[in-house]
Amino acid sequence: MIEQIKNWDEQLFLKLNSFHVYWLDEIAFQLSQTLVWVPFYAILVYFIYKVEPKNSWWVYGGLALSILIADQFTSGFMKPFFERLRPCHDERWSDMIYNYGRCGGLYGFASSHAANTFGLAVFLNLKMKGKLRFLPWLFLWAAVISYTRIYLGVHYPLDVIVGALVGLLAGLLSWFIVVFVRREILKLILKG
Repeated sequence: MIEQIKNWDEQLFLKLNSFHVYWLDEIAFQLSQTLVWVPFYAILVYFIYKVEPKNSWWVYGGLALSILIADQFTSGFMKPFFERLRPCHDERWSDMIYNYGRCGGLYGFASSHAANTFGLAVFLNLKMKGKLRFLPWLFLWAAVISYTRIYLGVHYPLDVIVGALVGLLAGLLSWFIVVFVRREILKLILKG
């Protein structure tokens, strides 16, 4: 059964990676880079502070926790544990796939890009619900970033899907932790 799922995953990857448009290569590559998103993150920080000036540090801390959990679980545990080669490192695909010339680390299961972006989207949508109307769009942003990883030949679809699920759980766990810790601290302050 595992081999069949792996085979389907590889076939879907080959199909999705073949939908290639050369003018989109640099755009896809830049979308998956961190530095490009610094202005976007700065705007997020500003809007969070604007609507939650007194409690914004709880949001920032929860975001950091969500990304830390998602990134460390995928990169620190899953990739070395499962040791699934990235498609761009797998010699079977060397003449069949498109890769923009950068492959990343040897192993790719699960995608840290997917985990981090979906973790951010889940946490912010839970913590800031109803306060910033554009937040649901973060899920589309996370999906686009995740898809670029398949487009660039560095992740299989299952890497991205599992990464997104890890991000979902990391965002949810971070939200629970922030809500619980904040509530407990407030109880201590009110008692004292």
